[in-house]
Amino acid sequence: MKLTELTLKNFRNYQDLNVTFSTGVNVFLGANAQGKTNLLEAIYVLALTRSHRTHVDKELILMGEQEARVAGVVEKGTGNVSLSLTFTNKGKKARVNHLNQPKLADYIGNLNVILFAPEDLELVKGSPAVRRNFIDREFSQMSPKYLYVANQYRATLKQRNQYLKQLQSKKQSDLLFLEVLTERLVIFAAELIERRLVLLQELNAAAQPIQAEITQDDEQLEISYISQISNVHELSEADLKQKLMQEFERVQKREILEGVTKVGPHRDDLRFKVNGYDVATFGSQGQQRTTALAVKLAEIDLMKKQTGEYPILLLDDVLSELDAQRQTHLLKAMQNKVQTFITTPSLSDVAKQLIEDPKIFNVQAGHLQEND
Repeated sequence: MKLTELTLKNFRNYQDLNVTFSTGVNVFLGANAQGKTNLLEAIYVLALTRSHRTHVDKELILMGEQEARVAGVVEKGTGNVSLSLTFTNKGKKARVNHLNQPKLADYIGNLNVILFAPEDLELVKGSPAVRRNFIDREFSQMSPKYLYVANQYRATLKQRNQYLKQLQSKKQSDLLFLEVLTERLVIFAAELIERRLVLLQELNAAAQPIQAEITQDDEQLEISYISQISNVHELSEADLKQKLMQEFERVQKREILEGVTKVGPHRDDLRFKVNGYDVATFGSQGQQRTTALAVKLAEIDLMKKQTGEYPILLLDDVLSELDAQRQTHLLKAMQNKVQTFITTPSLSDVAKQLIEDPKIFNVQAGHLQEND
């Protein structure tokens, strides 16, 4: 898929913008705080209906305005798709081919993006929440069923936590209703874990040869899923449900005392090993960055396999964070394969040599000018 056109109205520091893109590499050049990242954020928002930089939608609206609009035309194998999102202080509206989409889950998947920013280097050594958000965000784009199960799990988890707080404060005392919520949560928890395991196995298979190639076969990567349930990889879904129920029974008193759900995939994690060692603990910064890069590049092929279309790649000032060897591998991997958007203060010598016929835009104070 390709994003051929983008329209912004009162989005961040862009009052009115309409721009057409190359189906290859598009580069946004400019100093800091001019609006380069805002452009990538707009594309990300157009794909996923939410920002990667803020949880507050009204922050996307230009100061002094009442609403913001992001729209675009996506070129796919099945034809062009028109997408638009409107943000107000009351919420957001999504449209596909000018038709309202009451459920955002029906909107997501029309445009798939992979974002690689300096903070994504925290994927390996950051908190477990960073890695959980990563797999949920990426896998939800690849699979509508995954998105549905993840949403149902989150909604049920929220309801169960609210009821646990009521039990904690003695506003409720009915443990039977807690059991009902637990049984419902277990159904979605087991399916979510199963789907994570399947997709993670494929991500691992795609990332291993990339890690080996970057390091000239010096490093063997292994990504594993860390769960509170032992031997989770070996369990059938029925056995997994049984194990989860047993774990909930074991911690029920503590959950009521603390007012929070202590078991489930919202507490699971990923572990990255290189040559058998935990990269987060024992790996060098270079190994950690190589691992993050390998995983991000693996997503490209996995998303193509799952959806039938290559995603769009967004590189937000990440080239300056990579050495020449890793820059070279990244740029070669994307060339003639995926439409790419790059933000950078200036192009490195490596990028100038490797990027074929880029479309370059100069960005200044929320205005774009194509560089001839």
